[in-house]
Amino acid sequence: MNSVEIVAHRGASNEDPENTLAAFNRAIELGADAIECDVRLTSDQVPIVYHYYYLECLTAVNGPVFNYTAQQIEKFKVFGQNGKPSNEKIPTLFEVLEEVDGRIGLEIELKGPEVESARIVAGALNQFRHSFDVIEVTSYEPLLLLEFKALCPEIATDLLIPLSERWMGLDVVTYNAVHRAKQAQARAVHLHPTQLTTEVVEAINHQGIQIHAWDVNSEKDLDRAWEFEIARICTDDLMSALQFFGSITHEQKKQSTEIKSIK
Repeated sequence: MNSVEIVAHRGASNEDPENTLAAFNRAIELGADAIECDVRLTSDQVPIVYHYYYLECLTAVNGPVFNYTAQQIEKFKVFGQNGKPSNEKIPTLFEVLEEVDGRIGLEIELKGPEVESARIVAGALNQFRHSFDVIEVTSYEPLLLLEFKALCPEIATDLLIPLSERWMGLDVVTYNAVHRAKQAQARAVHLHPTQLTTEVVEAINHQGIQIHAWDVNSEKDLDRAWEFEIARICTDDLMSALQFFGSITHEQKKQSTEIKSIK
């Protein structure tokens, strides 16, 4: 376990095609605390792990996910880092759950907008109750989290907060985050590093709401997350995050040993 919980965004997505079994297994090998994955529904209501609406973003096929059946999508290969089709396919949520099976934490984002996606994902997760303590479900939509929480109250639910619009001050970000989190009955809100300030963190924590951070990729962002004692971060650069927080842990242990020797 790292000093800060490190979540591999869409798996080890800078080494293997994102949101694939290869990327998730690689994240496990590297030592991530959890993997993040996105869930969308196919036309026949099967939850698949894919971020975008449109298949052409990562495959050679055009059109939105909701226009294809799971059986059709199973045949499509995901582009690799070179922009060419890899050997990896778009997995179903069940395939990911079966592959991971409690070996690592799992952060599942409900992409929505269908309310039934919360019900379908809850149904899938109920087959893996032994992993409930390492699973969390996230969404930008309070309604989806409420629907899911009603069906799986044992699983933590967190509200995602989008990047601030240009006109939006951090006072508005805080106000929206607190009220939407309460509406969603969320355990935590996930903020972007640019939204982390002393005022924002203190105001949200004062309401009994935890803060996690997403898009924590640069050394500046990693420093910021550490400065504000963010317990859990999501990153696209897993190795850098592991090295950063690993070096901090090493330094803390070294300082602790030095203090004990002085005493």
